[in-house]
Amino acid sequence: MKYSHKLSDAVHILSYIEIYKDGDLSSKAIADSVESNPSLIRKLMSQLSHAGLLISSPGKVEPKLGRPADKITLLDIYHALDDDSQLLHVDPKTNPACIVGSNIQDTLNVAYDKIQQAAEDSMREVTLQSLIDDILVRENDKHLPN
Repeated sequence: MKYSHKLSDAVHILSYIEIYKDGDLSSKAIADSVESNPSLIRKLMSQLSHAGLLISSPGKVEPKLGRPADKITLLDIYHALDDDSQLLHVDPKTNPACIVGSNIQDTLNVAYDKIQQAAEDSMREVTLQSLIDDILVRENDKHLPN
């Protein structure tokens, strides 16, 4: 099964930009943090910009969040990345002469719609700020004496 890291990478990018807002915000610096390549970072940043989650100017290395981190949800980021934002997909090619094959798509679509709605409801509750706060707490905990 193929899966994507785009959501994780997009959250990483936005978090990096907020945490290091006074530092090096080049696509190379961000790519080094993500352990990716700058062109992928620029592509994701472009999608985030089109969604209004990121503000960047051509020729300037000064990206910033499009709105406060506590006003950006995981669902906002998720929707910024994909036209087809379905988590689960039904195999459209099954045998219509079989009881299972002729009914599985409709059966799974109902179940998958419930799962999609539950996931989106949960993602709506998670803000970028809460994720950034968690990153910073985890980093601070690393430096506490045992």
